[in-house]
Amino acid sequence: MSVPGITEVTQFLTFHLSEEVFAIDISRIKEVLEFSAVTKIPRTPDFMCGVINLRGSVVPVVDLRLKFGMSISQKTVNTCIIIIDVIQEDGSAVIGAMVDSVKEVMELAPNQVEPAPKIGTGLRTDFIRGMGKQGNHFVILLDTDKVFSSTELSMLQEASSKTNAKAA
Repeated sequence: MSVPGITEVTQFLTFHLSEEVFAIDISRIKEVLEFSAVTKIPRTPDFMCGVINLRGSVVPVVDLRLKFGMSISQKTVNTCIIIIDVIQEDGSAVIGAMVDSVKEVMELAPNQVEPAPKIGTGLRTDFIRGMGKQGNHFVILLDTDKVFSSTELSMLQEASSKTNAKAA
């Protein structure tokens, strides 16, 4: 059974959050940065770490562990920020996603991707694009456009804009 939108071999960047391996379509990734100082923004959700200066642009950074209801991240030498292009109906946004570590770039053919599991009506899994098979293990393929609601994206962009205005 194939997943809509994955019709050819696709490259994914894999990363760890706790013991789980997640992946994002490489075409959505702008770059991967070593973790650096993040400026905290007051009155933002717990999952928002703050903002970073990326070559003169203010980029909001979110802790994917907290966004997914996991325990808070412990920063290590392996902690990275993945800069992602997120596309929504009202435009696109650049967001930094803090992860425990980046693993590798892997290729998956359509027959190596299963649809996202149907867990029930109480749990939201629409942000899971599919489950990639890598040997005997599964990799959770994220749909970056659905990880954040348009309300969350607007709030993140607003917080970044306020920080950018103060810096100017």
